[in-house]
Amino acid sequence: MAQTFIGFNTINQFKKFTLTDFPLIKQDLLNAFNIRQGELPGRPDYGTLLWNFLFESQVEELQNNIVDEIQRVAGGDPRVFISDIQIFPQDNGILIQLELTITPSTDASRLAIFFDIVSRRASFI
Repeated sequence: MAQTFIGFNTINQFKKFTLTDFPLIKQDLLNAFNIRQGELPGRPDYGTLLWNFLFESQVEELQNNIVDEIQRVAGGDPRVFISDIQIFPQDNGILIQLELTITPSTDASRLAIFFDIVSRRASFI
C-alpha cells in the first residue's frame, strides 16, 4: 500500500486547501527556502541561509556552500532525497535545478526554483 501525505495550503488556493503527496512536498520545500534561518519562532534551525549568498560573487567555493545548504534544508524533510543540484547565476537572482525523489518511491522529478533578489522570494519556474 502506498503512503499518502496530506497537508494544508492557502497560497494560491481559493476553495480547496488540501494538498497531497508531491504537490504538498514541493510546497513544504518551497516554504523552507522562503524562510530565513532563525525567523521561525521556536525553531532556530528551520529555514535557509541561501539568501545570504545571493549578493556574493559566484565562485566555486560559494557554489559548494549553496549545494551544502540545499542538502541541509532538504535533509530536514525525511520524505525528500536530492540526487542532483545545478546552480545557474542570473542577473537578478539564482536559478537552482533539483532532481529529487520522494521516499519511499524511486521516481525522480526535476524542480527549478528561482531565488529572486528583487522580490526576495523563492518560486517554482
